[in-house]
Amino acid sequence: MSGPGNSSNNNNNNNNVLVDPSDPKLRSWVESANDPNGDFPIQNLPYGTLDGAVAVRIGDRALCLRDALDAGLFVKKLASDDGFLAALDVAWLNGLAELEPAQLTMLRQNLAYFFAEGSPVRGKVERLLIDADEPADQPGEDAPFVVGDYTDFYASLHHATNVGSMFRPTNPLLPNWKHVPIGYHGRASSIVPSGTPIVRPKGQTVASDDGPPSFGPAKLMDYELEVGFFVGTGNELGTTIPVADAWRHIFGFCLVNDWSARDVQKWEYQPLGPFLAKNFATTVSPWVVTREALEPFRVPGPPRSSDDPKPLAYLDDANGTNLDITLEVYISSAKMREQGMAPTMVSRGSFKDMFWTPAQMLAHHASNGCNMQIGDLLASGTVSGATKDSRGCLLERTWRGTEPITLGDGTERKFLQDGDEVVMRGYCQKPGYPRIGFGECRGTIVAARA
Repeated sequence: MSGPGNSSNNNNNNNNVLVDPSDPKLRSWVESANDPNGDFPIQNLPYGTLDGAVAVRIGDRALCLRDALDAGLFVKKLASDDGFLAALDVAWLNGLAELEPAQLTMLRQNLAYFFAEGSPVRGKVERLLIDADEPADQPGEDAPFVVGDYTDFYASLHHATNVGSMFRPTNPLLPNWKHVPIGYHGRASSIVPSGTPIVRPKGQTVASDDGPPSFGPAKLMDYELEVGFFVGTGNELGTTIPVADAWRHIFGFCLVNDWSARDVQKWEYQPLGPFLAKNFATTVSPWVVTREALEPFRVPGPPRSSDDPKPLAYLDDANGTNLDITLEVYISSAKMREQGMAPTMVSRGSFKDMFWTPAQMLAHHASNGCNMQIGDLLASGTVSGATKDSRGCLLERTWRGTEPITLGDGTERKFLQDGDEVVMRGYCQKPGYPRIGFGECRGTIVAARA
């Protein structure tokens, strides 16, 4: 494969002007992309939307793909492809996700050629780059996809066991939990981009288990640390997605904060599960990390104990894949931000601990013939580990408020207060490979509206 610096590559219309971004030794002329603690090296190249256009991120910079096309930078084969041209005519990633795998591979290789050290087109690309970072106190860009449907799962054994033990001490896991990936349909219309203020919701709550209820602002506001993934290739109504093929139906991954009003949830969840306690807002991170960028960090699905049931055939994936993503949650009060204090880390865990894998979640969702569509968002449910500091929500972290955490300004939190900002971060790293990150997923609680 040809690489930057080869004189035979100086013609941008040559179909061989491509570089393999999976090479762990590849470096970029964008200096911020070479930061070993950064999230966006040349091996990542996640997609998002900026200024109403499809963009790719490299270090602290971003490139709108339409600008690169108009500048004649893409190889002729890609620049003349009708599907690729159509994908750039929309402001979201839905069109990009429709491309064939070979087209997406060519796009990533072409982008790596733009950004690799010694690239002959550096000057042209450099003039097109824009700042990728939004100020912390400003709302983010649009969510990366137009999401038609959103489903939230409950795939962490540790989370399900912890929550179950709070409400059913003698029977924390319901009989079906280890047999079937449990989920519920969320509200796509209330998915918001990172940085969007989160208005404290109102709802029915009760002072005791027997009621009577009252209506007003929720008091027990919580975050939920989750990993989400967007469907790239769907299936027709009445057909299924085999679990062995499900990984290839995923376009990419993001961070998700599925905000929850725990006092509303406690009153309403029986008998049909979550409803208004969760559908007031779900925050997604702005950059979608492709499954190709995450390939080096695939790990086997979690080991099952001898007491665990064997998955039914349609969920039994011998090559099941989890991802080794380190996940962190930080909280800062309004006072902390005013005083320039660093946020307090309240949780660190790993996605590799999930009991159900992304492939199993997607295969189960389509197993009844449900038609998955491009841009559908599936979220993992709260990611929690075996230790207290790896619990992915305040409900668990403070054990229903009985074990408050202390922030950097000395104040305690059982649940979130108005003015609190929650920041989630995620990244993959292992020896011999650059760190692949997701950036931040952030939101600040603001007072309920009159």
